[in-house]
Amino acid sequence: MAKYMLIMRATDEAVSAYEEIPFEQVIEAMGKYNESLMAAGVMVGGDGLAPEPGVIVDFSTNPPVVTDGPYGETKELFNGFWLLEVPTIEDAAEWAKRCPLGPGSKLEVRRVTGVEDFPADNEWIQKEAEWREQLGR
Repeated sequence: MAKYMLIMRATDEAVSAYEEIPFEQVIEAMGKYNESLMAAGVMVGGDGLAPEPGVIVDFSTNPPVVTDGPYGETKELFNGFWLLEVPTIEDAAEWAKRCPLGPGSKLEVRRVTGVEDFPADNEWIQKEAEWREQLGR
């Protein structure tokens, strides 16, 4: 089994479309989707992100510069994520296709790296494996 992150992105079109749908209807649709992920035993975690802007920490200089964010255009907004544990990226994509999103929304599917992706004899990789065990992951 591997972990995959479904990264939700929205454009101006998606934001406008959601403003036309009653909030309770959006919450119900997402709740049912999350419930189906839980019932199938594939959901590890997930959260939405608050709509207000955050900040960007830019490492182009030393020290890094903090500016208002997140981005200049809505087409780049990262609105939330799900973390799934499934056998393949194709399985993750199938779950992504079931998400109740509309036009202008996209889900990027990315594999999450694990300690097995790095040299097992590295001190920091060994520590990370211990940390994951302490966190129950």
